[in-house]
Amino acid sequence: MKTRHWQRIDNGGLTFTELGFGTAPLGNLYRAIGDAEAHAVLCEAWETGCRYFDTAPLYGLGLAETRLNRFLRTKKRDDYVLSSKVGRILKVCPAEERTGIGKFFDTPSRKEHFDYSHDGVMRSLEASLERLGVDRIDILYAHDLCIFTHGSKAASDAKIEELMASGYDALLSLRDQGVIKAFGAGVNEWEVCQTLAERGDFDLFLLAGRYSLLEQEALESFLPLCEERGIGMVVGGPYNSGILASGPKPGAF
Repeated sequence: MKTRHWQRIDNGGLTFTELGFGTAPLGNLYRAIGDAEAHAVLCEAWETGCRYFDTAPLYGLGLAETRLNRFLRTKKRDDYVLSSKVGRILKVCPAEERTGIGKFFDTPSRKEHFDYSHDGVMRSLEASLERLGVDRIDILYAHDLCIFTHGSKAASDAKIEELMASGYDALLSLRDQGVIKAFGAGVNEWEVCQTLAERGDFDLFLLAGRYSLLEQEALESFLPLCEERGIGMVVGGPYNSGILASGPKPGAF
């Protein structure tokens, strides 16, 4: 598989494979899969040459990260690029109160608590390192600062303000100290990413489901801004959960 070396600041940068592996399905998104199947899929991805793996605490409420743990322990740390996300702290709760009922299946009983503060970023990173069983994470994305997640533009704007007032300094410090190589945001709305790019020194964005054959509004202002500033772009869900490959068949998302 082709690779592309990306470097925005003078810290060595990162070498990405052109295709990455998004681990939301390993968190039993839409349907439950077993540990053996999850591991087999990761092994198959590795065999194709894929060396970029993206995960998040949300995916299966920690399940995706713990399944990656088993797989990544067999690999040399310098052989892959790893990203995870911040903005949610997972807390134990009764099973009937867990986050994602009807969307994630057979997951730990955990409830998400949004926290984009300095402390929230540090706690989230520490928890992800433990679940993943690795010594470092290359990229941290602030996760889901969007209207869809928080219910309104006012609520989304409030979360952006929380990040910029506190969590942003944590991300900047982690990068400057060399703890992470880069930071950005993983969001389903390009407008949020553009707002962040205009306000801070973000390295790259993971834009999910909003740049594809069906939707290209990001070309009007956001992607030119990224190009101008040397900001990297990871396109998530370019086939819109597969519907662009399979067509609108029953059961498609």
